[in-house]
Amino acid sequence: MTDLRTTLPTLALVVTTGAIGGWIAKQIGLPLPWMLGSLLTTSFIAVFIPRALPETYKTPDLFRAAFIALIGVTIGAKVTWEVLVELTNAVYSFIALTLFVPLAQWTNYLIFRKVGGYDRTTAFFCGTPGGLMEAMLLGEQQGADVRLVTMQQFLRIICVVTMLPIGLSIWYGHPVGSAGGMTLSRAEAGLEHLPEVIFLAAAGLVFSHWMKLPAGQLVGPLLVGAVVTIAGLAVIEVPGWMISAAQVVIGSTLGARFIGINAALIMRGVGLSALSVASMLIIGGLFAAIVHPLAGEPFDVLLISFSPGGVTEMALIALSLQANPAFVTTHHIYRILLTVAVMTWSMKKVLMRDPD
Repeated sequence: MTDLRTTLPTLALVVTTGAIGGWIAKQIGLPLPWMLGSLLTTSFIAVFIPRALPETYKTPDLFRAAFIALIGVTIGAKVTWEVLVELTNAVYSFIALTLFVPLAQWTNYLIFRKVGGYDRTTAFFCGTPGGLMEAMLLGEQQGADVRLVTMQQFLRIICVVTMLPIGLSIWYGHPVGSAGGMTLSRAEAGLEHLPEVIFLAAAGLVFSHWMKLPAGQLVGPLLVGAVVTIAGLAVIEVPGWMISAAQVVIGSTLGARFIGINAALIMRGVGLSALSVASMLIIGGLFAAIVHPLAGEPFDVLLISFSPGGVTEMALIALSLQANPAFVTTHHIYRILLTVAVMTWSMKKVLMRDPD
């Protein structure tokens, strides 16, 4: 009961602060304003005003999962037979992604080991281009500094979510994401279909838990939403304000992860993460340029498909390019699975090498 009395007010503070940050970001025209604004606001408070939030605070998993599931179901509704046919032409991009993952892993290892000065085990698990939870769990088992692994993995996602849409906005000369007018819902959508959306989101969470799917909070509901949409069993529509609220929750709770980490450690980690993410975006950009004429997909869509950020965030960015998020999401699911496989296979070989 004591934990509940502490958690609920703190959660309300985190989400309210995130909503304010999202509103400000919307006014100044930042890309993905509700998610990016809330993320930056709450992470700033967590790092630089630590007394504002209890050090032991942790966002309830089910609360965040519910909003991610809402995004997942809505993305699933975008899956059509035409999209499925398009995925059969993605063989070249999947081959390139198979090469991208080990190359990105090795490049990141060198950055965290040689530039960051992290020990071999910590550098290895900090550098995985995906598999956040797996990297944290395996890193702890192998004796890595879990505090650094956790920080760098979350910073990887934050840097990608920040750098990619801002970079694309500069490239296009106008905001992308919801700041550019893109949304997962129709403007006139009401609440009449909300009961089935809630049911499908819950069913997707249960399914993902049962199947142990990667990024299951998003992928399970996405698959359920896709199946019922293709089969014509349900109409999935939610108002735009609900999608914006979901982005606020996702962004603000991600930013709150930095509670208890001092500013000096964060600033050092941000520099390393920026270098790591920049190198991965360059590698991904090269692969996208090579695959572009073969895959029949625009360069920017392929770049997002190779960008090592969160699955949910990358799907939202894909919408800003008027690309179906199912294409991008499929690539990121594969990236996560491949990253876990490469990490498991290569960690013994890397960690058994001499320190020098």
